[in-house]
Amino acid sequence: MSCLFCQAVAGELAVHRVLDDEAVCAFLDHRPLFPGHLLVVPRRHVATLTDLTAEETGPYFERVRRLTAAVEAGMAAAGSFVAVNNRISQSVPHLHVHVVPRNPKDGLRGFFWPRGRYADDAEAAAAAARVRAALDSR
Repeated sequence: MSCLFCQAVAGELAVHRVLDDEAVCAFLDHRPLFPGHLLVVPRRHVATLTDLTAEETGPYFERVRRLTAAVEAGMAAAGSFVAVNNRISQSVPHLHVHVVPRNPKDGLRGFFWPRGRYADDAEAAAAAARVRAALDSR
């Protein structure tokens, strides 16, 4: 088994598990942004969010929701950052959601990307139209 997260789910890789049930395995990230930083992975190997079935999506994100509340409470955090990568910047090609405890002035700012603006309303409208068209075709 070459997938590190599949190894963790199978108990073949030592991780600090927080939740392990029929839908997910959640464990501490071995390189956390802050203590309590979790990775939530589906038990079944899927590479990206779009590979989850409709039936798997609800149970998966219900666990993410519960774990987010637990991270905030357990780590006495004022809030959290919840993120998922699809392909780009995904160091392990197995879907995983990061749940990171956050506090004011914790030093985490802009570590992902520079934010920009649309050139004008027409550019924004065109982008929205492209996404709507793709959504309608699914």
